[in-house]
Amino acid sequence: MARIYPFRAWRYNPSAVRLNDVVTQPYDKISPAMQQAYYRRSPYNLVRIILGLPELFDAERGESVYTRAARDFRAWREEGILVQEKDPCVLAYAQRFTVPGTQTVKERRGFIALGRLHDYAEQVVFRHEQTLAKPKSDRLNLLKATRAHFGQIFMLYSDPAKTIESILYDGSGAPDAEVTDEYGVVHRVWRVSDPATIRLLTTAMADKKLIIADGHHRYETALNYMHEWTREHGAMPARQETSSTQLPQPPFAEAAAMMTFVNMDTDGLVILPTHRVVHGLAEFDAKAFIKAAEKFFTVDALPAQDASELIAALRRQKGTAFIAVTRSGDYLLRSKPEATAALSAIPERLRQLDLTHLHALLLERLLGLDAEKVREQTNIRYLRDAGEAVDQARRGEADVCFLTNPVTMEQLREVAFAGDVMPQKSTDFYPKLLSGLAIYALE
Repeated sequence: MARIYPFRAWRYNPSAVRLNDVVTQPYDKISPAMQQAYYRRSPYNLVRIILGLPELFDAERGESVYTRAARDFRAWREEGILVQEKDPCVLAYAQRFTVPGTQTVKERRGFIALGRLHDYAEQVVFRHEQTLAKPKSDRLNLLKATRAHFGQIFMLYSDPAKTIESILYDGSGAPDAEVTDEYGVVHRVWRVSDPATIRLLTTAMADKKLIIADGHHRYETALNYMHEWTREHGAMPARQETSSTQLPQPPFAEAAAMMTFVNMDTDGLVILPTHRVVHGLAEFDAKAFIKAAEKFFTVDALPAQDASELIAALRRQKGTAFIAVTRSGDYLLRSKPEATAALSAIPERLRQLDLTHLHALLLERLLGLDAEKVREQTNIRYLRDAGEAVDQARRGEADVCFLTNPVTMEQLREVAFAGDVMPQKSTDFYPKLLSGLAIYALE
């Protein structure tokens, strides 16, 4: 089952930089405005490695964002901006946050360690959604150039008794690092290097199966890189650790990636919806689209409302439902029995999902966005912010946007462990794991 390993993480040197100035949100959550802000914050901000800006004359100079990332990563280690842990360790990682749209404060607890990479067919690691093509190509280029993992793949495991948490969190001791991000989330990290504690942890995790919560693209990139590396070099021996504690190690460096492991049976998990914005369709006609949708959905025109009111109305619905926003009006769509009948070839657990109805019936059948167009993001973008999605549709920057309810943890667990997958960007776990708290260098 799941195999985890301590590692000698590279971490920012607190005597050289302030952690607040150098950590970032995950690369796929960094907007252009955030990218610029991170650049201004510090010459050592991790964005310069994980999402660098192209420069003039890159082609003429034989440079790219990837060659600069490799050069910066090497230089920062040589200059002492990044320092490596003396002994293998894991990092207990807690996030305290306010649930968006509420006053509820929660804490999500997990730990950062290396995790063994497994093909999905081995049924140790399970995915829950489809992936997109462009992010995997970009992440593979960065991994090849830098030979390092800078962000953690977010993994879920089941532990109703909370055994893992009791091993790592004893309620005492100040964190080794603490930082508050731009969303007000407080991130705290404790270094755990005691060999006996690490052995207890690895033993407790040995019977677990894992679900990828966030980081499908990075996981599949790491898996492809492992296979590519072994084809070219064979299975290389693991690097020798300086410690003599005989703690477990991956069989070779490329066989593992950096992951954060979180118990799916705790109250700290929050899943937000990701809304769909469809744009660039040839001759899109909102009235004709709504008329066609009536074959599968009960359609009710809604009065003019702001995005928060639309979301509130959607959350009151029972059964499969979502809201379509166009320049000519807003509409509540609720699935008819005909919708379920049209999806009879799809497993029942997937037929129960709002997003299955949205993708299979509205996007594919009525709007002509087949699986390839969705995978390549030809005419679709994904937004957490319902207000921005609605504004884009009403300003005419999009043909239509679809507001959705979030997937539940129960739905995700059932779909993943059955070996099925949801549409792309089905879940948005909040908060995100910060990049820059630890780095796993393959050499």
